[in-house]
Amino acid sequence: MDTHAPPSRWSRLLAWVSGDVVGGAVMIGAAALALIWANSPWQGGYEALSDLVVGPAVLHLDLPLSAWAADGLLAIFFFVVGVELKQEIVAGSLRNPREAGVPVLAAVGGMAVPALLYVVIIGVLGPESALHGWAIPTATDIAFALAVLAIFGRGLPVALRVFLLTLAVVDDLLAIVIIAVFYSEGVNVWMLLGSFAAVALFAVAVRARKMRWWFLIPLALIAWTLMHSSGVHATIAGVLLGFSVSARPIRGEPTSRTTQLEHTVRPLSSGFALPVFAFFAAGVSLSGENGILAALGDPVAIAVIVALVVGKLTGVLGVTAVVTKTTPLRLPDGIGIRDLLPVGLLTGIGFTVSLLIAELSFPTGDHQANAKFAILVASVLAAVLAAMTLRWDARKARIADMNSDGIDDINLARIGDPPPRDPDQSAHA
Repeated sequence: MDTHAPPSRWSRLLAWVSGDVVGGAVMIGAAALALIWANSPWQGGYEALSDLVVGPAVLHLDLPLSAWAADGLLAIFFFVVGVELKQEIVAGSLRNPREAGVPVLAAVGGMAVPALLYVVIIGVLGPESALHGWAIPTATDIAFALAVLAIFGRGLPVALRVFLLTLAVVDDLLAIVIIAVFYSEGVNVWMLLGSFAAVALFAVAVRARKMRWWFLIPLALIAWTLMHSSGVHATIAGVLLGFSVSARPIRGEPTSRTTQLEHTVRPLSSGFALPVFAFFAAGVSLSGENGILAALGDPVAIAVIVALVVGKLTGVLGVTAVVTKTTPLRLPDGIGIRDLLPVGLLTGIGFTVSLLIAELSFPTGDHQANAKFAILVASVLAAVLAAMTLRWDARKARIADMNSDGIDDINLARIGDPPPRDPDQSAHA
């Protein structure tokens, strides 16, 4: 007799929302809705909603809804990123430096080259004030990139998803460091120390025999509030809270606390936080003089598009080729250099964090709107090119030793393969 209770409808819904494809599609839909509304006859309603101030003035919490989405809801996404990063470092693909080396260095190249390309283009086209946006094309949107890979990468090695995930997680970590170092002003040290103290208490509480949400959630809110009041971008609190969670099973539990919390919080991030952020961030009005042509003619827009689509690809492919040719580091089993063409294009999907950096780089003025529109254009272009190259890659024959390490590859799992059947269920069939 099968003792496994079937998952409830609610559990199935949460798992569905957490999936790469659905999560990415919901965010795309929210961004498209915002773009349509912001360029419709009802544009004033969108602007009024975005500018609606909510919250008390104490601790500078009287923020418009758009700021709550960027500073508050996006912290939930960064919490999931922090949890995922901790899991990868302790027990995942970043645990072994030899295996993690190539995607980590590829992530560095995929950030440095676009930033350099942006600076060069702005240096040629001007104005000098636009150099503040150098970090806009450095980020990769994990949710969108994995969604495109899940849809169009069927038949390719699962190792390619792990490589992309590792690269994107490191990319996000470095983007977080950039935000903390270059986009935080007037830091209040006491507020910052208070936030660190709240994170430390959270780290202790989350390791207790039983996680008490009535205690953990207020601690997280205190850490976020104090981080926001300190002048450091509040999303950093989300990363620190996620990174404080234990990545190894404790007290005889079958799974780690990072796995448990990711499973719990990811639906909230994918199904609510990211779509709402995308809705408020992507509503760029193009109804001014010359509209789209004027936006795309801005040197900032040109630099962002070229840096995301060309710079990301060049950085990832170039660094990977150099590292694998000149050092003992090798690509994982099942992956060849040709697979890095679609991966490099996928990293050019810069949506979430790029939009955030655009807001921080250009708080007001046309540069912000044009940079956001350029991010949307570049992300769509990169996604289309990635989809085409993924299908091309999947149709090509694969050799036994794709990573050229002299040993036949043993990782045969493919994207889109059905999950392995539960042996308990097989026994009861």
